[in-house]
Amino acid sequence: ATKVHGAMGDGPNQRGSSRGHIMDSVESSLERLQLDHIDLYQLHGTDAVTPIEETLRALDDLVASGKVRYVGVSNWAAWRIAKALGIADRKGFARFETVQSYYSIAGRDLEREIVPLLNEEQLGLMVWSPMAGGLLSGKYGPGATGNGEGRRASFNFPPVNEDRAWAAVAVMREIAGKHGVSVATVALGYVLAKPFVMSVIIGASRMEQLEQNLAATELK
Repeated sequence: ATKVHGAMGDGPNQRGSSRGHIMDSVESSLERLQLDHIDLYQLHGTDAVTPIEETLRALDDLVASGKVRYVGVSNWAAWRIAKALGIADRKGFARFETVQSYYSIAGRDLEREIVPLLNEEQLGLMVWSPMAGGLLSGKYGPGATGNGEGRRASFNFPPVNEDRAWAAVAVMREIAGKHGVSVATVALGYVLAKPFVMSVIIGASRMEQLEQNLAATELK
């Protein structure tokens, strides 16, 4: 999987979701990846200027050409996804198959609108930052997010209600102790247990972290 939207240069057609940028980006991605097709191509952001129909037509042409197998979207509001799906259905374009969004035990906002949409339209959810940028890893405590190692120590993202996060961490420590696993394993296991979650994006930097992440697939 790869994505399109971010700026790849200073030109007006080197960013966003215009047809020109999408087509150029696909060719560049195929060349860099040394592939003849992309399994999943995702719109990684909202383009408020380009008409959605132009974007969807470009993606449909890529699917028809065989350069892209499936298309998805990342970080879109539920209403915008629904609008795009409606246009795709009316025009006969390739539909979004996946949605990539932030979700964790401390950040469950997407359960209000995104999850009902996923269930209704049979879309798969790819979760980014299931441990809230490391906040739920068990490495941090109240008032300590600016210290130590890891992404959260220097980059306070995604925004999280910390009182809620610390309450969740306290409960997860108890669960982790009973099962002989890490807090990180419990945090990831919570997300993986959700039926609407198709996949998670992890960012392990050490073998120990990778093993903890993999253990989450067996946690019951």
